[in-house]
Amino acid sequence: MPYQNRKSTYSSFILIFVGIKVGLNLLAISHFGFHRDELLHLVLADHLAWGYKEVPPFIALIAKIGITLFGNSVAAARIFPTICGGLIVWLTGQITVELGGKKFAIALACLSLIFAPAFAASDYLFQPVVFDQLWWVLLVWLITKYSNTASLKYLYFAGMVVGVGLLTKYTMCFFTFAILFGILISKQRKLLLCKHVIGATFLAFIIFLPNLLWQLSHHLPVATHMKMLKEQQLDYLKPVDFIMQELTVNGIALFVWLAGFIFLLFSIRLHKFQFMAYSFIVIFAFYLVMNGKPYYLFGAFPMLFAAGGVAFERWLKTSNNYLRGAVLAFFTLPNLILLPLVLPILPLNKTLSVFEFTSKNLPFLKFATTWEDQKTHATTQDYADMFGWDDMGNLVSKAWNSLSPEQQKHTQIYADNYGEAGAVHQYSKVFHYPEVISLNSSFTLWAPDRLDGQYIIYVDDKGGGNIESFKTALESYSKVGEVTNPLAREKGTAVFILVHPSPALNDRYSKELAKKRLQ
Repeated sequence: MPYQNRKSTYSSFILIFVGIKVGLNLLAISHFGFHRDELLHLVLADHLAWGYKEVPPFIALIAKIGITLFGNSVAAARIFPTICGGLIVWLTGQITVELGGKKFAIALACLSLIFAPAFAASDYLFQPVVFDQLWWVLLVWLITKYSNTASLKYLYFAGMVVGVGLLTKYTMCFFTFAILFGILISKQRKLLLCKHVIGATFLAFIIFLPNLLWQLSHHLPVATHMKMLKEQQLDYLKPVDFIMQELTVNGIALFVWLAGFIFLLFSIRLHKFQFMAYSFIVIFAFYLVMNGKPYYLFGAFPMLFAAGGVAFERWLKTSNNYLRGAVLAFFTLPNLILLPLVLPILPLNKTLSVFEFTSKNLPFLKFATTWEDQKTHATTQDYADMFGWDDMGNLVSKAWNSLSPEQQKHTQIYADNYGEAGAVHQYSKVFHYPEVISLNSSFTLWAPDRLDGQYIIYVDDKGGGNIESFKTALESYSKVGEVTNPLAREKGTAVFILVHPSPALNDRYSKELAKKRLQ
């Protein structure tokens, strides 16, 4: 009997959980505002290229398609992430089926993933993270299909996924190596003894090649970006913190993926998929040694949730439906309570009440409100990155409209960091002021050669502190206002009008621009 007819795909059943995931995202899709990183990625839509300083080109293409189809709103930006979140749930269910799981296994695997804080928090924002997770999970599903069927089409599809994954986030390189190494040291190493593996690898390389050439022609900015990331963030991460966060980011679903990991390692039933456990060990160890951020590993968990579902289904095979229902509730309800902390499904005031409650009664969740500065704040850093941008856009518009039409002809707008520049760019479509200039992040790639406006609307991320270093190059300057939202990371960021800057300011700008273009 052909493989595809031997067992049900449970497709209709899996769609129930896809619907739950999409429904939760839709509840949160327009709450709060744009995230700092979303603003950068949306800007890339207006500057399509084969690469950028911090990301490969896939996110820019998706941004362009999304804006063209859905517009420029917060909700529009999050449509594709919502679709991808649903696809990740779909593939997790399909992997569970490939491992031999039936309805209970599918339900446990999918619900564990849907309500795990890690995936609720990362699968609704317009960032490369959710797309990266999708390619990781799709790669695992294709490898399981190839393992079960020996059909070469899945091998070549896997090559395509790796190629597109590398155009999405370079972490695909590390996960692909982990998968290959995991297969190599498992009893399934024969999967690699096929000449078509070379063909699939070549296909991945061809897809990735344009970005590789772009990187080489731009002095490998990914190396500079990683160096800065390491110095500014990763060096402050401790291995013990990484381990503890990986054990807590999925909440109560920890026990599902741990069960799946153990089952993959020791169960005869899943011996042909043992490479998944080995792959997880490899990628976990890599990020542990490299001081990786916890979310770098998220894409590896769905395969363990799938195996965990199969494990519990196996252990409870003779149990009644009431016990199975209790197990599903046990691994779902605690995470459901935590959902507002990571997914903005509630209005702001109610969300703040949840944070206040957890701060007083659940101190073990302190890590959720600990930011990159290692300090505890009122909300998560992701939430704080969604506030203040509309205030900033309004302040820049106020500054622009305070100038006469003749003055506006000789005015430029400059912002210190990519979040501010992204916000100014986004709101320029509403208020119709000029394109913003910045020497932060990928904005350097399209920055003009000169900063020579007679008037400069300046967004100072130190609230005026940066002006102190070049105020002698100005005839005068005046403050328009500042971001006052106490929840915003940008609180205190101020907007100024700089009047008649001298050539010395342009000299400073030109030197910095030349330096950034070589990085």
